[in-house]
Amino acid sequence: MTTIPVTKPLGLRRRVGLRRSLPTGLGKIKRGLSVVEREVQEREREQESVLALLGVIGTVLNLIVIIIVYIYTSP
Repeated sequence: MTTIPVTKPLGLRRRVGLRRSLPTGLGKIKRGLSVVEREVQEREREQESVLALLGVIGTVLNLIVIIIVYIYTSP
């Protein structure tokens, strides 16, 4: 078995292979967590998705109000 010197750059295939093997998502559940920690992460993920949905709904309602106010106040 040969060792690669530190100063030698890795080939393209090796870099792509390393990239595929590394975890990429920040929101992914880690494998070594206990059951309680997984449940907490799932609960937080659900709360974040609900808050994001409420933010989108609030934005749409604000746009509708702006359009209605513009229609009624224009001459």
